[in-house]
Amino acid sequence: MSELVGLDIDDVDRSARTVRVLGKGAKERVVPYGGPAAHALDDYLDRGRPHLAGEASGAALLLGARGRRLGTRAVYELVARELSELPGSGPAGPHALRHTAATHLLDGGADLRIVQELLGHASLATTQLYTHVSTERLRESYRLAHPRA
Repeated sequence: MSELVGLDIDDVDRSARTVRVLGKGAKERVVPYGGPAAHALDDYLDRGRPHLAGEASGAALLLGARGRRLGTRAVYELVARELSELPGSGPAGPHALRHTAATHLLDGGADLRIVQELLGHASLATTQLYTHVSTERLRESYRLAHPRA
């Protein structure tokens, strides 16, 4: 979550739809984002952020109501509140979004090493934990759909 709140405006390349993320140990990676995120980010940068910005804003990408860099606690509370509206969403928080994105990528056939790079995991073993979730989901789908399961 510190990666998210640490983003500056210059970390976003809107034309390439990528964000330069500084992770643990000052490890830098470039993460792509899709159309819906591009639309939301463009709207925020063009209309939302200018409304919030003030003297204390600096280069921070995400701002709170007082015009300062958004904090990790505020992000956690916002995500938890939004996810609590969804039935059966499980543990709520920003990490749930990372977990969901990784699982969807793997379910869609993404290479494990690509997902590792996107998530910034140093070890492939950490990323492999997500394959267990994908395998369990596949088993459950099979059990529900196959007449002899």
